[in-house]
Amino acid sequence: MNIYVGNLPYSATEEQLKNMFGQYGEVTSASIIKDRDTGRSKGFGFVEMPDNSAAEAAIQALNEADMNGRNLKINQARPKEARSDSRPRGGDRGGYRSDNRGDRGGRGGYNDRDDYDDKGDRGYRGGRDRY
Repeated sequence: MNIYVGNLPYSATEEQLKNMFGQYGEVTSASIIKDRDTGRSKGFGFVEMPDNSAAEAAIQALNEADMNGRNLKINQARPKEARSDSRPRGGDRGGYRSDNRGDRGGRGGYNDRDDYDDKGDRGYRGGRDRY
């Protein structure tokens, strides 16, 4: 069974988790989730125990237990859910813009100003160096 362990102290180690849950049965793995940029703990982790009855006993005994001044939140881990929205994460960070402005066709470029001069005639004013 995969067990979620929340409200972990930031100083907690995977070895401490193994020892804590190991009192109730075999621990296959213990991991603390870390921020990918800083490497610092995010304050939660997961413990894998092959015996479901031992895992249930550990959950019952250790939920709300104190670890370095913090009350642990322990329960059976739920499977990771798919994101409900279909848009990609991170946004459009390219160097060009695509404003998609209807009649202008969303052709993109470095700026979003009109490509026509102030007199209203349809003469193209040029590229990047015009400003």
